Amino acid sequence: MGLIIEPRPHDLGHGLLVKRVLPFVRHRMVGPFIFYDHAGPTALPPEERHRVDVRPHPHIGLATISYLLSGKLMHRDSLGITQAILPGEVNWMTAGRGIVHSERFDDPASFDGPGLELLQSWVALPKEEEETAPAFDHYDVSRLPEAGDEGRWLRLIAGSAYGLTSPVRTRSPLFYLHLELEPGARASLPQGYSERAAYLVRGSLEIGGERLAAGTMRVFDADESPDIAALEPSTVMLLGGEPVGERFIFWNFVSSRRERIEQAKADWAAGRFALPPHDNAEFIPLPAS
Repeated sequence: MGLIIEPRPHDLGHGLLVKRVLPFVRHRMVGPFIFYDHAGPTALPPEERHRVDVRPHPHIGLATISYLLSGKLMHRDSLGITQAILPGEVNWMTAGRGIVHSERFDDPASFDGPGLELLQSWVALPKEEEETAPAFDHYDVSRLPEAGDEGRWLRLIAGSAYGLTSPVRTRSPLFYLHLELEPGARASLPQGYSERAAYLVRGSLEIGGERLAAGTMRVFDADESPDIAALEPSTVMLLGGEPVGERFIFWNFVSSRRERIEQAKADWAAGRFALPPHDNAEFIPLPAS
């Protein structure tokens, strides 16, 4: 009955720890979602915030989705776009044939209060879109559909679910939503998608008689439709969609072709990717393996 994925701790550098959920050796993707990280909550004093900056780095063949639960970060990319992101907003960056971006903590208040908490996911682009022109789209929280009743509240980040449709531009059938449940509240899974999963940010859930602990992902079989029941106040991310086919992944590169990954590695090592014009004094080198 389905699969529970335990996260693996991963250090993005200088102490910014994340829980890495996807890709997982036994289940690399959920629909087009090929990568899922949960960072924080991490609190830092203002004078230390820049030590966890993510320097410019490249992507191909995917779209990144940055969604904050708390904190603030600044995006800069090789298209010349500079964009702050706040909780509940969506930064959707389509890498296509290649883009470079950085994520920095310019605001001294970036780690105030509960600290920074970021959910970072990647969706693999369909084969016919892998080499599309790079693009960046920002969506204010006011543009995202919300609904709630009986101890439930949700925000639809992308795609369609529960009769709602997000304005976020996607390239293949998928859904991604933020769900808050009070103790005793129940929610059904979105229908009409062949692959679905639930990631529990915090709280405790019962799903089909199974208990799901915070920081874990439950991947559902295609014929499963269990209710999700909250045992305590819970924050849940629901995601899924239709498969886009096998993908290879190395570092920040995703492609349906191994040789395309090798080309991207060579291009980054040789300096053939353009750096963000407003953040070009440093970059992350190609990893050895």
